[in-house]
Amino acid sequence: MDCLFCKIIAGKIPSAKVYENDYVYAFRDIQPQAPVHVLIVPKEHISSIDEVTPANSDIVRHVAEAIPEVAKALGLENGYRVITNVGEDGCQSVRHLHFHLLGGAKLPERMA
Repeated sequence: MDCLFCKIIAGKIPSAKVYENDYVYAFRDIQPQAPVHVLIVPKEHISSIDEVTPANSDIVRHVAEAIPEVAKALGLENGYRVITNVGEDGCQSVRHLHFHLLGGAKLPERMA
């Protein structure tokens, strides 16, 4: 598979890892849009939230449970934003389900 995030998870491409467990890998975004900008991904390849099924939804549960752990570890005590992009119109640049965790400052209500 030629997936950028799968290669990062496998250690074939370096990343600034901030969290890892058996199901989830989180690393700093190389083009941060906030003081804290981390990508949280399932280790199993799922293309997008559109590809979540009853057969793989448990994997997404692990990601959802990891998000507040990562936020706490990064000191995001006053809040944060979680975003996932889907498809071309949603500006999904990597076809591997991922959640952007943004924080570290008061975020604008509207992000372009």
